[in-house]
Amino acid sequence: MNPLIVVSAVCVFDDAGRLLTVRKRGTDMFMHPGGKPEAGESPAQTASRELEEEVGIVLAPEALALLGTWLADAANEPATQIEATVFTAPGTWSARPSAEIAEIRWLDLAADLPDDLAPLLTDHVLPALGGLPG
Repeated sequence: MNPLIVVSAVCVFDDAGRLLTVRKRGTDMFMHPGGKPEAGESPAQTASRELEEEVGIVLAPEALALLGTWLADAANEPATQIEATVFTAPGTWSARPSAEIAEIRWLDLAADLPDDLAPLLTDHVLPALGGLPG
């Protein structure tokens, strides 16, 4: 059985309806802002903290809406799976890379998708979002 990493992530949209993706320093794949919980944190608390640390968006945990929880192949750790609890952030946002984030990219969901997206995003989150506007 492959190792399992538990994470929380957040879907954030800008005023053009594009989805925020981030690339962490030293990696090639784009994913949602998010990360691993600290001791005693709920998934929503983790998502809220990581959102502020990684892209400067301050949003209370209770403002996040649960999209779903999925198992997926980890984007940057070979032979590892993640269990991701994914939320959506209400409203529209701007973001700036900070902490371990090397680059941000806004993804137009109506355009052809790039091939450097994390499996969680392509296999689970994008289908779950369906036609959700930003």
